[in-house]
Amino acid sequence: MSRRGWALFVLMGVLWGIPYLMIKVAVEDVSVPMVVFARTALGAAVLLPLAIRAGRLDVVRRHWRPLLAFTAVEILGPWALLSHAETELTSSMTGLLIAAVPIVGVVLARLVGDAERLGPVRWAGLLVGLTGVCVLAWPHLGGGSAWAVGEVMLVALGYAIAPMIALRRLQDLPSLQMAAFSLAIAAAVYTGPAVLTWPDSMPSTRVLAALIALGLVCTALAFIVFFELIREVGASRGMVFTYVNPAVAVAAGVVFLSEPFTGTIMLSFALILGGSVLATVQRRQAPAPTPDPEGTRRDPAVSEGSL
Repeated sequence: MSRRGWALFVLMGVLWGIPYLMIKVAVEDVSVPMVVFARTALGAAVLLPLAIRAGRLDVVRRHWRPLLAFTAVEILGPWALLSHAETELTSSMTGLLIAAVPIVGVVLARLVGDAERLGPVRWAGLLVGLTGVCVLAWPHLGGGSAWAVGEVMLVALGYAIAPMIALRRLQDLPSLQMAAFSLAIAAAVYTGPAVLTWPDSMPSTRVLAALIALGLVCTALAFIVFFELIREVGASRGMVFTYVNPAVAVAAGVVFLSEPFTGTIMLSFALILGGSVLATVQRRQAPAPTPDPEGTRRDPAVSEGSL
């Protein structure tokens, strides 16, 4: 990988590893709808003009139904559930639970008829990763924390479903248009709830900075860097940064919010990340004798499993 590719890779690991920290700070003073609205509105304000200038709006109109479905399971539900869950859970624990997305994705792929056979290594990865989730969640399965853990697992489910919709129904829709219009739709949906829960007083500077960073840095800038990374190194190699995000989430929570870094967290981190890597290992296939030049098209799946 080129030096530019490595720089983009490291940057993506940070940009989609720190949202959990920002969300934890933001929900201290503002409502969940406000957090989601601020993030989506700021992100759309940056990306939508770029998408409109790039054109292909006819493709957006033709795919509005799957785009709505993608937005629902990628942004509308998950970002609200994630924000609400962090009123009970630490940002580091939330980031680690979200790391189970690849494992959930493998299970869903099998349920919907994925033809690829799961070998012993991938089955072992599933078991190891799920064990890590249990180790992390078990001490919190009581009171409000149990509900919050359930919310995060629903987020993981949404993040696993969204790429399937993108791959099956949104192949013709460029990634920039997908991200920009999804954010715009979500911002429109959350405008009303955000107005109804508008804070009575101005949030603290710390919270305002977290909201701005969520929208401009963790959303708008992150998507732009993501597109550049995919162009530079390809979709398969580029998406490996998702294994770095949980480490960044844990480190940010420990350093900036003084969240605990216990032996349980260390063990679950190793199990979840190790299981995710093993569960998503792809068997090498012999190259086709006459490769299709169109086969190098970008992968449209844009996920915070992302975000």
